[in-house]
Amino acid sequence: MSISVKRRLILPVMLALSALALTGCGQGANGKRIIRISHMQAETHPEHIGLVAFKDYVEEKLGDKYEVQIFPNELLGGAQRSIELTQTGAIDFTVAGTANLETFADVYEIYSMPYLFSSEKAYHAAMQDTDYMKTVYASTEASGFQVMTWYNAGTRSFYAKKAIYTPDDMKGMKLRVQQSPASIAMVNAMGAAASPMSFGEVYTAIQQGVIDGAENNELALTNNKHGEVAKFYSYDMHQMIPDMLVANRKFLNSLDETERQVFEEAAALSTEVELVEWEKQIEEAKEIAINDMGVEFIEVDTDLFREKVLPLHEEMLEKNPAIRDLYEYIQTINAQYGEEE
Repeated sequence: MSISVKRRLILPVMLALSALALTGCGQGANGKRIIRISHMQAETHPEHIGLVAFKDYVEEKLGDKYEVQIFPNELLGGAQRSIELTQTGAIDFTVAGTANLETFADVYEIYSMPYLFSSEKAYHAAMQDTDYMKTVYASTEASGFQVMTWYNAGTRSFYAKKAIYTPDDMKGMKLRVQQSPASIAMVNAMGAAASPMSFGEVYTAIQQGVIDGAENNELALTNNKHGEVAKFYSYDMHQMIPDMLVANRKFLNSLDETERQVFEEAAALSTEVELVEWEKQIEEAKEIAINDMGVEFIEVDTDLFREKVLPLHEEMLEKNPAIRDLYEYIQTINAQYGEEE
């Protein structure tokens, strides 16, 4: 979807939602309660496919009461705006990155910590421990919303106009990062200059030489076409950061016990579907990037990158005591699973 088309679509939707925020929750023409879900990705993205499973499950079980509508492509605004709309109840659910949730609960800062998880298996095991994660998810209740489940947003690595084999290759480079203090500190510690900016600006910034590259998962190369302007992808695997499905707290509290169980089951199902679709699409993205875009994937010695940023762990723990319990818990998971072969 082009930016101009997206802008034409956003305005009437936002006006309608502004009115909705003032008048209360919407009812469909058939009398059903409308459930609105916002997210930032395209309809082909694993998160959207997971949310379709969410919609289908809710409507299968409670279709006489609820109709679920999904708004992709930032149609209801960016992540921060969608969180605000979820807080007020103008929409019921949104998908947001943990960097966006740091503003509301300090514990979410931990996911920006470089090399927090020893392996993808450890990452998945920690996130799938629903009993433990419920305590983390409840941390934003005072802000009017809570997390329902997580989605795999992959492993983040560096990609750029020139090859990166070691941190020494990053000296003098400008690399886009998320607007997270930990991510900024990480890139600076590796010797590059961190350039926080909106994800939507990355393609043009690399193309015009404003930055030399960025860091993200492989889907950024294909879905966002960054492989057209950055031909080297280095598997340093510095972060594994989930996305979160966020729900309006008042809406959840309005559900009876049976309805609440259905929505929780739908959330869990959406994660199962998203995880499978993610693995499938990552492999497809790599093939497209190599064969159609000419991207070179580089295996690097991750220890060289890890050594540069490990001091950040203790610095973050000292500055933010709220992350210590979760950090220590993750270390027990890391010990069980070890590092990737």
